[in-house]
Amino acid sequence: MKRDQFISSMESAFKKQVQKDESIKNAYLLVHSEKKGIHLNLAEGETGSIPANPQQPIYMASVGKLFTSTIIGILKEQRKLSFDDRIADHLDPELLEGLHRYKGKDYSDEIKISHLLSQSSGLGDNFRPLLDGLMKDTNLSLSPRETIAWVKNNKEPHFPPGQGFKYTDTNYHLLGLIIENITGEAFHTALSKYIFKPLNMRHSHMHGYSEPMEKPELPMADFFYEGTRLNDLKGYGALDYSGGGVVATTEDLLKFMKALRSYDLVTKDTLDQMKNTGGKLGTGIEYGYGIWQFTTVPLLMPKLFNSWGAAGATGSFLFYHPKYETYLIGSFNDFSYEKKGIRFMLLKVIKLLSKHQ
Repeated sequence: MKRDQFISSMESAFKKQVQKDESIKNAYLLVHSEKKGIHLNLAEGETGSIPANPQQPIYMASVGKLFTSTIIGILKEQRKLSFDDRIADHLDPELLEGLHRYKGKDYSDEIKISHLLSQSSGLGDNFRPLLDGLMKDTNLSLSPRETIAWVKNNKEPHFPPGQGFKYTDTNYHLLGLIIENITGEAFHTALSKYIFKPLNMRHSHMHGYSEPMEKPELPMADFFYEGTRLNDLKGYGALDYSGGGVVATTEDLLKFMKALRSYDLVTKDTLDQMKNTGGKLGTGIEYGYGIWQFTTVPLLMPKLFNSWGAAGATGSFLFYHPKYETYLIGSFNDFSYEKKGIRFMLLKVIKLLSKHQ
């Protein structure tokens, strides 16, 4: 398949995917490969009465965890923390008291930063239950510390630290608070200081907390949960926090992923540790420190799909495919696409790439 044919086929597949599903109001896709001479930046649908535009900032949901883990990696290289540090070394006793009580034993003092990064702390999740609570009461607004207190009072741990895998935003909220305590700055300020400003990501910000360096000409794309538009719900930004609050254009996200892959943010040793230390998210999906890796499982997960990056519940994804030297970035901006977004990336985008000569 030649370049023009690939572009035409990709545009058609993307447009068809959006138009066939009434739940999708807008969607975005960027495919970039210098090796293949491709830079395709697409948008389909609308935000309110405005046609979707490839230059719009989009909310990336749990893709933001990769930004959080990267800042932790930067602080590790600055020797301000170690992945093996106990979180008790960086968080106050009041916050941690009774955080992890499992089968009559308190493990709160045994949780390490690595456990938070790799989703192996055993702590319960705060995001989904509180999101449902926000849908019932749109005035619900909790600080990050209050979401941790909610977990202590409402969710039982799943296992002792380091003895299993359970994906939860609670882990990444705690990482955000650790970053704040170490840097002495709000998380959104650290996000800008360590990532947005150095990479000149001028159209990026943290939802509900900050503004981009450059005033956007276009509004942030609408995103939805069970038909409810979430953009302007005051409590949502605090609910997401360092577990996934990044809003950025696809071009800015490309800057971030290029810098991460090229070791401009963290060294190769740190990135390798972030990619390869963790548990199993699913069949053929390894979870490191905020990083997903698609790995070969005969008959179930072909080698064709081997890539790494991060994904979010809105059908968002930010991946790099080493064999094709291609960046895959996008979102369907709806929670119903939590799995469908990744499926589209694998079965449509990567499969079409495999046919491109």
